[in-house]
Order: sequence, then C-alpha cells, then structure tokens
Amino acid sequence: MKKFIESLSNVWKIEELKNRILITLGLLLVYRFGAHVTLPGIDATQLNSLAGQTKNGIGSILDMFTGGAFSKASVFALGIMPYISASIVVQLMGIAIPYLQKLQNDGESGRKKINQITRWLTIGITLVQGPTYIYNLYRTLPSSAFLLGFNSFEFLFSSVIILVTGTIFAMWLGEKITDKGIGNGISLLIMVGILARLPQAFIQEFTTRVTNNNGGPMLLVIEIIIWLLVIIACVLLVMAVRKIPVQYARRTSSGDYEQDLMGGNRQWIPLKLNASGVMPIIFAQAIMFIPAAVAGLSKSDASQSIVGAFSNMFGFWYNFVFATLIVVFTFFYTAITVPTNKMSDDLKRSGGFIPGVRPGVETSDFLDKVMSLITFPGSLFLALIAVFPAIVVSLMDVQQSWAMFFGGTSLIIMVGVAIDTIQQINSYLLNKHYDGLMKSGKNRKAVA
Repeated sequence: MKKFIESLSNVWKIEELKNRILITLGLLLVYRFGAHVTLPGIDATQLNSLAGQTKNGIGSILDMFTGGAFSKASVFALGIMPYISASIVVQLMGIAIPYLQKLQNDGESGRKKINQITRWLTIGITLVQGPTYIYNLYRTLPSSAFLLGFNSFEFLFSSVIILVTGTIFAMWLGEKITDKGIGNGISLLIMVGILARLPQAFIQEFTTRVTNNNGGPMLLVIEIIIWLLVIIACVLLVMAVRKIPVQYARRTSSGDYEQDLMGGNRQWIPLKLNASGVMPIIFAQAIMFIPAAVAGLSKSDASQSIVGAFSNMFGFWYNFVFATLIVVFTFFYTAITVPTNKMSDDLKRSGGFIPGVRPGVETSDFLDKVMSLITFPGSLFLALIAVFPAIVVSLMDVQQSWAMFFGGTSLIIMVGVAIDTIQQINSYLLNKHYDGLMKSGKNRKAVA
C-alpha cells in the first residue's frame, strides 16, 4: 500500500501526465454536466414517469450507459451509444466490403478515413434514434410536460437536432480525451456514466437491507464480498492469456543452423482468453430487443407471453437465450478479429517459428486450434458474468439497480477501462523511471 501511495504521488511529479489527467477530468466533468441539462421545451419537474420507465428492466440498461441522461430527457440522452453502434457496423462491414478492407490495411491514412465514415454513420443512426426517443417521450410523459405544446413540430425538430448535436459533441469529447488526455476517451465516457449510477444503487440497497431491516447489515457485507470477488473474476478474465512460445533464429558467421537455434531469442504470442472483450454481450443485448419488439406487433396470448418473457431481463428464459447468444457471438467475433493467417505469415516473414510446428499453414491451423480451445471456456465465463445479476436477484433478493453492478456489460466495461487506464499511467511512470501503480520496488529518480 505504501508503494502504491508513493506511485500516486509520483503521478503529479510528471508535468505532461498531470496535464493529461487534468484535461481528462475537465472533459469528463463537461460530459457529466451535459447529462443534467434537460431538452428545451420539457418541464424537468414532470419526468417522474420517465424515471420510472428506466428504473427496472431493459430501460435501466439504456439509462446506465448514458449516465442517467436517458431518464432526464437530457441533451445527451442518446449518449455515445450511436457512435458505438456505428463502430460495430463499420467493423463488421470491413469483412465483406473490399474498400473498407483496403482502408484497414492503409495504415494511418486508412484509419482516418474509417473514422470519418464512422462519424457520418453515427449521425445517420442518431437521426433515426432521435425521433424514436421523442416518440417515447410522447408516450411516457404527460402532455403538460411539453412547454411548446404536445406533438408540436417545433419541439420535434429542435429536439432531434439537439440530440444529434449532443451525440456529436460527446463523440468529440471522447476523441479529445484520447488525443489530449490519458486515452480510451469513448470508453471513459461510458465508464463514468456507469459509475454515476453506483452511489445511488448502493444507497438504495443499504436502505433496503439496514434501514428497512431486510436481511440486516450482515447480508449487505456478504453482498459486498461477493461483488469484490466478481470484480476479481472479471480482472482475471480480462488479463488471462495463453502464451504460445516463439523461437527466432539468430544468424551467425559460421552459418551453423543448430547454433542459430541455440542462440535465438525466445518470445511469446499472447492469445487472450477473452479476445472479443465486451462485444459479444453488446451484440447479444441488441438481439434481445428483437423478440419482444416483433411479438409486440401481435395481440395474441402467445405473443404477449413472449413479450413478457423477453422484457424481464432477470427472468430464466431471457438469461438462457442471452447466455447462449453470448457464447455464439464470442466465437464469431473472435474468428473475425483474431487473424491467425496473418499472424502466421508475419511470423514466417520475421524468421520466427513455433517449436514443433512447421511455418505456414500448419502454424495457422495450430493457432486457430489453440484459439478455439481457449475461447470456449472464455465464452462460458463471459456468459456466466453476464447473467450473474439475474442470479443474485433470484438467490439473494438484491435490488435490481444494485444487481446490475454484479456482472454484465457494465462491470466488464468498468474493469477493462480501469485496467487500460492504469496501464496508460504506468507507461508514463516507467518512461520517467518511476515505479508503476502496480509495481513494487525502490523508487528511482526521474530523468530530466
């Protein structure tokens, strides 16, 4: 702990790192301030029904990712999610469209063009989601909440423009945090929005357990211990890798092949246990909206039962289908994002090989086999974490708002972004010859 505190103090001794952290905190503060600015033309005192809609169920997920802006009818009500959706679409289209494949291989210039395409697609998605959100306000809020008149064109037009502008501004904030701050701007915006709900959720759980004498403080302590254990499990899932040994032959003047192998450098290919990150959960979550939406078009008893089953995110059938989709999407996303053929070709060109495996096709097949073997337990572990909120609600009668932090997309995002941020700060500390946040050892003087 002493070394950790010393490392934190060393952060402020590096001028560049200190400025980047201050810029990041300032931009995040602007984003949180905007989440509390209500759309012009809406009476902020009459949003109780909208808050009730997002208190439980799927609506709580949307509200969590926007940091409460969704339930406040804020200018940031759509948050950064349209940009995330656009990024996913562009990434998937890159598999089938040769032009995007070419841009992905063009280095920095190609990356800039892909970013520009993503931005334009974000605007298009927001133009679709904006009117949908306004229609939801019409259905949820009383007519007296609309100061410009119920169903007025002026309110509809201006609100859609503001929602689009809010998403673009949030996207700009994320890019500035990445460029001028400590990196991972978009992810930090999502994480801060999720964390904004944590204090309120814990206070509600504390009130239920202690004040209302529903289990007492002992059960609350047990919940916190379980929560910490789940966080540790998420850290292990994010950090776990399978190291594939790689041998690089070193050329000698004698040309002795055996001597080359003995003198070669041994390195590793780190294959992640969860190479797809949180994307399978996001894909599966998007698919889970479809059954209830389609069944809602019919008024039959069977359709209404489907709507009920897939609207309850803590129910058995919802989570069973959800977990199955996560396993499927984990294999799918890993297959398209981990290029084993390219890894094999790059290894062959650099003069490296995996001991006991021939370069070329056999190396590619070997990497693909190992990736499949480690992806299966990784996908099961990811699915278990995703449905764990429903488990704690069922077994321990935890408040749904507090249960959301026991797993799912929110917890994995928080853990992943926190680890990436710590690694970014560590790189600055180590470059200036300071110990990192997670390192031990004697502190060294900074190099001027």
